[in-house]
Amino acid sequence: MRSLPINLPAHRAEPACDFARAAFRALLVEVNLTPKPGLVDRYNTGAHRDMDLGHFYRSARAIGVWLPRFIQRGREDAALPAEQQLARLRPLGLACENQMFRATGGINTHKGSVFSLGLLCTAFGRLQQHGRAIGAEALCAEVAAMCRGLVDRELRRNNAGQTAGQRLFAAHGLSGARGEAEAGFRLVIDGALPLYRQRLAADGDEQRALLDSLLWLMAHNDDTNVASRGGLHGLRWLRRRAALLLAQGGSAGEAGLARLRRFDADCIARNLSPGGSADLLIVTWLLAQLGAQE
Repeated sequence: MRSLPINLPAHRAEPACDFARAAFRALLVEVNLTPKPGLVDRYNTGAHRDMDLGHFYRSARAIGVWLPRFIQRGREDAALPAEQQLARLRPLGLACENQMFRATGGINTHKGSVFSLGLLCTAFGRLQQHGRAIGAEALCAEVAAMCRGLVDRELRRNNAGQTAGQRLFAAHGLSGARGEAEAGFRLVIDGALPLYRQRLAADGDEQRALLDSLLWLMAHNDDTNVASRGGLHGLRWLRRRAALLLAQGGSAGEAGLARLRRFDADCIARNLSPGGSADLLIVTWLLAQLGAQE
């Protein structure tokens, strides 16, 4: 089944409402996608014992309320240089994150997506206020400008090993969500999004397009969620396995889905959950709704 893309030309009266709704829908599209190796889906809870679909639905609803506020903040701050935006965004991001934790009883379902969607919605507001065309490339370039120097500030120079992200950067140089944002989501722009569009154009099967895009992300992303659970050995195993499945045809047909289910079982057995790649899939689907405007 294929979701209809939203059209966001600059003259629309309420494109921000459409984009905020699409960002909320992206959270639901990802969690409902099945089967996803190691992740919560409609079949099972993946490598997680503390969360299920209900937690993700409640989390998405809680976050969805805040997404228009990120867009509004971007509009209000559009006159400021992009590199000053992130600091002004933090209180709003923390408030959204706290609402997520209240909705889930303290379980971290979407912390990475609060970060990425908050950035994208803010960038949307900034571009809209400036009257600029809003496409995937422009939006991600604005995010990159907003996050310039983030890895250096928060991981390289301010690294006391207090967070999992700081420890992984110190030990292995993995920059996680911060690095992806500072790079303008290049894994999405250069890889997952073109693949998603290609698959969708080929046969209109959105589920296959999403599953194959997820596999591509898993094969190329230095996922800190995986590394924190399985170390570099686990990360290398997962990346190789995802690449192999893509080479075997991805999720196409019953054979492809059967291979995905076996991959899921193996991820569960190894306690590996590619949450960082899931967050990037959410970004991929959201950006695809903008269309190829550039």
